[in-house]
Amino acid sequence: MASVQLPVSEWLQRIRGEYQKMPGLSLNKEQMQKLWGLDAFVCDALVDALVAARVLRRTVGGAYIVHGAGV
Repeated sequence: MASVQLPVSEWLQRIRGEYQKMPGLSLNKEQMQKLWGLDAFVCDALVDALVAARVLRRTVGGAYIVHGAGV
């Protein structure tokens, strides 16, 4: 997967940008892996960083949405 070779900062910006473009976006980790061509380890690290930065939050159902969004 060539796309995984992007720097972490670019991946974080890309994912943040997708959520900003689509405020109702709700994806679980498996969906993120498929959408962005990420392996589980990389996806976990990126999601954990975005949750720690309060960009995303995990819903009760296991999906990730913009922090502060309802659900």
